[in-house]
Amino acid sequence: MAKIKFLRLIAPLILLACINASWAGEVNVEKVKVSKQSANTYSFSVTLKHADTGWKHYANKWEVLTLDGELLGQRILHHPHVNEQPFTRKLGKVKIPSGVSQVLIKGYDLKHGDGGKTKIVDLP
Repeated sequence: MAKIKFLRLIAPLILLACINASWAGEVNVEKVKVSKQSANTYSFSVTLKHADTGWKHYANKWEVLTLDGELLGQRILHHPHVNEQPFTRKLGKVKIPSGVSQVLIKGYDLKHGDGGKTKIVDLP
């Protein structure tokens, strides 16, 4: 009987912890700077924020996409940034098709894939 009472008390706490764990840890795109390098070629400087915990859970890339989801470029991140949050990384020589005036920047992490805040940016 004591076990049942204990489980009734602790079950809501366990459920709350599971819900919080599933929502936590997605990558947020905080800031994006875009500069034109040449005709239809751009450079991106992207600031990400993520609660990197180590090699099993860290922000591992960000992408530049058309608003229709076509991949235009990606920056692979090869290691965790546990003590460097938020952090900024650049990617140059991204070719953008003629007629595209906005792009979507999306971040990813090893545990959740994509998620968190994205940014739509206007091209200069």
